[in-house]
Amino acid sequence: MIKPKEIVILSGKGGTGKTSFASSLAVIAEKEAVIADCDVDAANMHIVLKPKNIIKESFSSGYLPVIDNDKCIKCNRCVDVCRFDALHFNDRLLIVDSINCEGCGYCQKVCNYGAITSVVPQRGEYYLSMSKMGSYFSHAKLGIGEDNSGKLVAKVKAEAKKIAERSNTRFIIVDGAPGIGCPVVSSLSGAHLVVLVAEPTMSGFHDLKRVLEVIKRFNPQICCVINKHNINSKVAEEIERYIISNNISLLDKIEFDPLFAKAMMESKSVVEVSDLYKNKFINYWEKIKYRLDN
Repeated sequence: MIKPKEIVILSGKGGTGKTSFASSLAVIAEKEAVIADCDVDAANMHIVLKPKNIIKESFSSGYLPVIDNDKCIKCNRCVDVCRFDALHFNDRLLIVDSINCEGCGYCQKVCNYGAITSVVPQRGEYYLSMSKMGSYFSHAKLGIGEDNSGKLVAKVKAEAKKIAERSNTRFIIVDGAPGIGCPVVSSLSGAHLVVLVAEPTMSGFHDLKRVLEVIKRFNPQICCVINKHNINSKVAEEIERYIISNNISLLDKIEFDPLFAKAMMESKSVVEVSDLYKNKFINYWEKIKYRLDN
């Protein structure tokens, strides 16, 4: 059985072109890779990949208090211990604010009258689909304002790995979340190669440094793409010097091109509307495979 190699596409912030890069790479890879969209808070790879669902499951996680107001004696102990301001009285009825609640369960522990129990609420939905290229696509949608995105990312990746092993697919392409939070950490678990997509702005450079510190803890191979490098050549040069000083290889520098936005408006990847970019991404894919195989 083949042990698939995981390629994770990350950025320190949103708007760098990470998903544009990941979806273009996925289109070029076709059936050579299982695709996983791990940006579950704002999943959008499906817009380009146009998947047909094979499996749809509800995703439940964490805990949510349930109040039995017939048993509640209004002692206020649960309200006093809640650090998240998730419990309050309304017309002498104890109410749970599900948005504020972190699911710690402390309110249930301090209630001596059995007025508080808990349920495992539905947080979102998981999908296993077939993309328009004929590759398997593992993706999900987290509910608005819901928690446990890290656990949903873990499920998306675990299912992608299972299907890759069953289908003897050599690679998994993962579109990770922006930033450095739980979804990013969950995306990085098991990664063999990380492709960092950077933009030449001061905020982009700052956040690139932050996410790099997180990535290094997982010890994968790392390469970098500087996207839209010509919008600020000075910062682009600073980023290039920085990544080289950190022994990170530069995969390429891509110019700002309205063609990326045009392709997105047509629900396509840029490689589907331009032979120039198709050839570029074929080259990126071959370089990535070579690094992982050697």
